Amino acid sequence: MIVTITWLLVAVSLVVLYLRKVYSKLERDQVNHVPVIPFFGHIFWVFFKKEHVVDTFMKSIKAFPDDRVVGHYDMVTPSVIVKDVETIKKITIKDFEHFVDRRRFIGKDDPMFGRGLLMLTGDEWKAMRSTMSPAFTSSKIRLMVPFMLEVGERMIQVLRARVKDSDDGYVDLELKDLATRYANDVIASCAFGLKVDSQSEDNTFYSMSRNITTFGLSRIIKVFLFRAFPALCQLLNIKISPPEVSDFFRTIILGTMENRERDNIVRNDMINILMQVKKGQLTHEKEEKDVDAGFATVEESSIGKKQHNFEWSDNDLVAQAALFLFAGFDTVSTTMAFIVHELAINPECQERLAKEIKEHDAKNNGQIDYNSIQSMEYLDMIVSEGLRLWPAAGFMDRTCVKDYNLGRPNAKATKDLIVSDTPELMRVVDIRKGEYVVYPIWAFHRDPNLFPEPDKFIPERFSPQNKDKIKPFSYMPFGMGPRNCIGSRFALCEVKVMLYQLIRDMVVSPCERTCIPTRLSENGFNMMIRGGAWLRFRIRSN
Repeated sequence: MIVTITWLLVAVSLVVLYLRKVYSKLERDQVNHVPVIPFFGHIFWVFFKKEHVVDTFMKSIKAFPDDRVVGHYDMVTPSVIVKDVETIKKITIKDFEHFVDRRRFIGKDDPMFGRGLLMLTGDEWKAMRSTMSPAFTSSKIRLMVPFMLEVGERMIQVLRARVKDSDDGYVDLELKDLATRYANDVIASCAFGLKVDSQSEDNTFYSMSRNITTFGLSRIIKVFLFRAFPALCQLLNIKISPPEVSDFFRTIILGTMENRERDNIVRNDMINILMQVKKGQLTHEKEEKDVDAGFATVEESSIGKKQHNFEWSDNDLVAQAALFLFAGFDTVSTTMAFIVHELAINPECQERLAKEIKEHDAKNNGQIDYNSIQSMEYLDMIVSEGLRLWPAAGFMDRTCVKDYNLGRPNAKATKDLIVSDTPELMRVVDIRKGEYVVYPIWAFHRDPNLFPEPDKFIPERFSPQNKDKIKPFSYMPFGMGPRNCIGSRFALCEVKVMLYQLIRDMVVSPCERTCIPTRLSENGFNMMIRGGAWLRFRIRSN
């Protein structure tokens, strides 16, 4: 008994010493942070879905308003939150080679996402990025617009039928569900070459897509464990993706490729592009300069334009298609839901957009193509403001791969270092290899010094007269630098096509269940409207 108690006391003492060492790291670096909860750090309420992660970051940021960086503990992992635009520019662009990698939250052997572009690191990521970047040019996306339009037409047909079948001349729907079904069918068509109708009923593809993008408690625990103890999770072979889901999509992707190869079938979708990539037939082409893809579009860097002879495995092919599915199914539908919600509670913006759509419809005889969508000025203003107010990702993180001096964290810091490009002594916080830096997109987009009246939906911020006044590197819905979102053009085009078709045929307005003012759900990480994005749909009469 005494031996057991002794060992127990030793174990407790070791844990206490470990936690004391872990939670004193930022203090030793003279980085301020709010109090922590042992084992959970600053994410206790996020873990239990009582607080959204962007609110957690905002608490830390507001607690030390004059600091350049503040500390954050993701369970037992320390990181620093960067608060100034110039430092973001350095991290993401000027000194990018110090911050090439993202933080992993999925194991390398995960059958769905382990080999995805989002999770790859170093030179392997660079090779994959340059290999995949030709797949997301305007010329490739232009060919996919007809597939988007076909899905949108089916969505409008179903909406019209529901409204006509109602006794009141309208129908109340949860917009996130509507947008998710639309995005699912677009991905099924544009990426996998499948024609499914999720607007009318659930189908296997939709159910599997929902499974892979829905994070229940067990999957959330796995993600947190991977972020805190990646080596241990790798050793235990813990996987995020359920085997039945990964097997389903693997069969579809590889089976479709095999059938097309055998029957010499060519279709302008992602499967065809991946087949070209594997054969080395997809090369960089001159980007179209005459068509502006929108203010929020991010440009490909020189890293993405280099030629690489990447050796593709089946796992690589499946992972890229799966990543395209995840991004298209969840983040795009989230953006759609927030933007349409804002149009419903800002009817003057909705009617101005409807007027622009009507004018373009008359001009183009009801036909929609890539050029006509991208030429719509107010539509781009609406989408740009929606992405500012409700970015699909509230924050981004980077892993430091080379030791880096980030700058003085606050006025009371006493660490000094001679910076090579300046003759004076500067006090700095030393970011070491393997540590994490966070830049909070939400905080920048909601900063009143960067965007006056930041909580208001004001599309005019992005008018031709005003958009040049936006401070560079303060607006980043698709990230910054070489590791930005590779699919920004596709996402923006899909959102614009959906809005065009929806607002042309429907009037959206608040109903009894509409969340006004719009608030985030306390759902941990997912960007969702509290209580759901409930809106009322009527058939537009003019």
